[in-house]
Amino acid sequence: MARDELQLLQGTLDVLVLKTLSWGPRHGYAIARWIRSTTDAELQVEDRALYVSLHRMEERGWLECEWGLTENNRKAKYYQLTREGRRQLVAKTATWSRYAAAVFKILQTA
Repeated sequence: MARDELQLLQGTLDVLVLKTLSWGPRHGYAIARWIRSTTDAELQVEDRALYVSLHRMEERGWLECEWGLTENNRKAKYYQLTREGRRQLVAKTATWSRYAAAVFKILQTA
């Protein structure tokens, strides 16, 4: 896979995760479940890709985490947005929206 394609995929996953966490703290499985549910199962995030994304954003200061218990009483790491994470969500949403609009212009041409 070309580097540009990888960056696009990472950027897309990052914005999806940031948006998911804008509704409040969640553990990894809940993040993946929300994305799958919200997209009517059109998007399914692989575990490895999700955790690479979460760790990358945590290192960048966009997320912070703490341990807690899931609804099934299992120990899990809960992620939440930092102030910088909220700024990144706004910026990445704008960038991704411009990108998607440009792609749709091409796809909708006769």
